[in-house]
Amino acid sequence: MRPLLCVQVFVCCLSMARPFCPSQCTCVFHGRTDGTGTRSVLCNDPDMSDVPVNVPVDTVKLRIEKTMVRRIPTEAFYYLVDLRYLWITYNSISSVDTASFYNLKVLHELRLDGNMISVFPWESLKEMPRLKTLDLHNNRITNVPNEAIPFLLNITYLDLSSNKLTTLPSDLMDIWPPFNGAPMSHNVSQKVVLGLQDNPWFCDCKISKLIELSKMSGTPVVLMDQFMVCSAPENLSGVLFQRAELDNCVKPSVMTSATKITSPLGSNVLLRCDAAGFPTPTLYWDKSDGSLVNNTVQESPGDGVRWSIMSLHGILHKDAGNYSCKAKNVAGNAEAAISISVAGALSTTILPLRPTVEPGSTSQGPTFTPSTDTSNSLVTTSTVLPKTSTAVVTKKPKTTTSTSLQKGPLKQAKAQQGAGGRKLAADEKSKKGDASKSVKDLKIVEETVDTAVLLWRADGLPNDAALTVVYSPYDEDDSKRTMETNAGSGKVLLEGLSSGIRYSVCLVAKGGAAGKDPCVDFYTLDNVQDGGQSRLFNIVSGIACALVLSLIALLLYKIIHLYCKGSGTALDEEELEKDSYVKFETISMKQRTLNSHPTEFWVRRATTESERMLLCSRSSIDSQMTYKSDSSRCEYLC
Repeated sequence: MRPLLCVQVFVCCLSMARPFCPSQCTCVFHGRTDGTGTRSVLCNDPDMSDVPVNVPVDTVKLRIEKTMVRRIPTEAFYYLVDLRYLWITYNSISSVDTASFYNLKVLHELRLDGNMISVFPWESLKEMPRLKTLDLHNNRITNVPNEAIPFLLNITYLDLSSNKLTTLPSDLMDIWPPFNGAPMSHNVSQKVVLGLQDNPWFCDCKISKLIELSKMSGTPVVLMDQFMVCSAPENLSGVLFQRAELDNCVKPSVMTSATKITSPLGSNVLLRCDAAGFPTPTLYWDKSDGSLVNNTVQESPGDGVRWSIMSLHGILHKDAGNYSCKAKNVAGNAEAAISISVAGALSTTILPLRPTVEPGSTSQGPTFTPSTDTSNSLVTTSTVLPKTSTAVVTKKPKTTTSTSLQKGPLKQAKAQQGAGGRKLAADEKSKKGDASKSVKDLKIVEETVDTAVLLWRADGLPNDAALTVVYSPYDEDDSKRTMETNAGSGKVLLEGLSSGIRYSVCLVAKGGAAGKDPCVDFYTLDNVQDGGQSRLFNIVSGIACALVLSLIALLLYKIIHLYCKGSGTALDEEELEKDSYVKFETISMKQRTLNSHPTEFWVRRATTESERMLLCSRSSIDSQMTYKSDSSRCEYLC
């Protein structure tokens, strides 16, 4: 008995040593020949109502399917830093928080299809910079706002089918070819797949680009179903996109007064641009470097027509270049370019300068001073010093000796050099202060007897920015310990702690003062309490194992006893009849309706008068009940 108990305890210990997996999930490790591998977790228990929080941290693929989960809480997966595939499909989710997918920096695929989501937090996509697949089909989404467009630039598979969308932002299609201006090529390796079918589309100018895309072929954007249908207005209800013709929906066309202008230096230039389209397009000007031109006037004399005039006063050489007049409405975009050249040059009078070297000066570069001039005109004087930028000083000269002319600019240049050094030091100090302020959400999780995990966010710092973790017992500055890490890791393990003690930990940016950086206090677990719980658990486990082994032994004894008893002498007729009669009376109703062997045996055997009357009574009742339920009467011979 004792060896069996030892074996059972050993098996229990082995089961506890395996990697922990949530009780309602299945964890699978896919190993490779080199000893590495990936872990996937599947949670499909119909009784699960919350997202599991104890998923192994090395999980690469997590699937939560066909459960009763109704919401995804804030930072539900922040510790799964290696997660690449997240499938939360066919559940009852109706609420998704903006920070639900925080810290999923390497996530490639997010599937939330088959839920009841009506409003999706599009800004949450910024937490997943490597996301390529977003599947939201078969939900209740009614709107895609303009604010969602910047977060969809890197998505190559977007499925919004089987929702309740009636329209889309006209600018959404502009992020993909051919509407973004990129050249179309049949050999594009990266395709964009869009699933937009099975929505109640209202076919008007707002989705005219989508209707146009459905009529194209060979584009980098591929529609899952090109045979989409209009649901409204009434005259287009049930009409395919490929056959829909939109009334009063015309792309803009732009025409300028000239395409190339050469203007004298200092003159005024007026440029006019006219645009036509429906709805009436808006006009704006910009330069070839992308900067907008503000000095414009525009007017719309009627529906579908708008003109704009740009004015340049006192034109200079910097004003030369290409200007574009751009027109835009929900049906499309158009633009026309005008090139401006400036002819002529400005004449300026510059006093000659002669290089001089101040006696005793260690400057490696010459100091330029103006020639002797007793006039009262303004002079531009440049002083060149080593390792400083050129200082420009404008002053009114006086009739002085050559030495005073040399020392004046030098002193001013040195003063500006000192001021520049103080400004650089102030900027550096400000940067350090800003760096420390960029560390956010500092908190401690998973405290144990001698370890703790520190988490933080560092949005304002690059991933490789150096950080120093400083921690020590509370109010004990003499026993401080430090660890080096970087901002991109987001977490660090504090080891070698004492149990049941209050600690203080700070996160210091490289070069910053520890006293001004974010800090947090925490307590480690008490070793006595933890040991007591472990001993209590071991005692309970031992008692449970002993009870299980006792039951198994009792069961084996009963089986062996019955087996030996059955192989012995035959029972007498009276005991056989008694045992068989009891078994017959416990046979279920459904079994008595079948022509099985036990029924035939009891029909044919000899019974006493009292048993015969009891059997007849039970047979009548059972026959009636069976006749009503199974549509067939079972007869008994009395």
